[in-house]
Amino acid sequence: MTVNAVPVKKKKRSFLQRMQGNWDLLFFCLPGIVITTIYHYVPIYGVQIAFRNYKVKKGIWGSEWVGLKNFQRFFASAYAGTTITNTLLLSVYSLVASFPVAVILALMLNSLRHKRYRKVIQAVTYAPHFISTIVMCGMLILFLSPRVGVVNMVIRSLGGEAINFMGKSYMWRHIYVWSGIWQGMGWSSVIYFAALAGVSPEYHEAAIVDGATKFQRVLHIDLPFLAPTMTMLLILNCGSILSIGFEKAYALQNDLNIGVSEIISTYVYKVGIINRDPSFSTAIGLFNSVVNSILLITVNAITGRMSGNSLW
Repeated sequence: MTVNAVPVKKKKRSFLQRMQGNWDLLFFCLPGIVITTIYHYVPIYGVQIAFRNYKVKKGIWGSEWVGLKNFQRFFASAYAGTTITNTLLLSVYSLVASFPVAVILALMLNSLRHKRYRKVIQAVTYAPHFISTIVMCGMLILFLSPRVGVVNMVIRSLGGEAINFMGKSYMWRHIYVWSGIWQGMGWSSVIYFAALAGVSPEYHEAAIVDGATKFQRVLHIDLPFLAPTMTMLLILNCGSILSIGFEKAYALQNDLNIGVSEIISTYVYKVGIINRDPSFSTAIGLFNSVVNSILLITVNAITGRMSGNSLW
């Protein structure tokens, strides 16, 4: 006679019970928690400026409540469609062009067995990351100058005419994106290179014995190991798709290319700082954050269903 064993339910442990013996990890994370709270959660209090006609003398609570007036003003303006479109095009272009480059660079460096050459390539590709954005923009403007730029000097020496690259609207996005890829591809590949370092050599040894080529090993061993990391970074990048950096776009902007270079962050700066309208700029910034949050949640849900990898 057999007796069916009754499964015993495990009692859920409280947070304090789970932390017993791990207090050192909590204290290790404490500085990050404090900084995140101070700089990311406390400022949420000021979001209500977007719903008020904010006056510095009256303060936040003393300023008049206007509801959605600032949002209506933005969507009714002639700049709303242009800035949103430019931001989306620039973000998607940057994401599509830069995302594969970092992965390919990491795979190439991982496949390179000459350590000395690999270190040289890493140093060369990492170096541009440490150039400040403003210096980078100054270099671009100087190199592409129609009068003294190196690029136009080469064009003139070959019998061509000088081109005002920064004045051509159809060239501006390409200059912005590909200069950013050149500057950031080495640094972006670090996390992929670190993930590849965790791949056991036994997989490659077994594949070599079976006669697999280097390309096949990359395709069937390295890429599957990179897939979770790629998914996480893709989700995070999609969650900030409207949050393009202000500095580079503003520094490369001029009257000739403003039709494609005016993005949400530059418009917020001009409205909030130059025109001194903090309520209007806060409303635009809040709209930007809400859209990013929706995109983050949506992309996370889609990737979770398709690949099983998600942030939560």
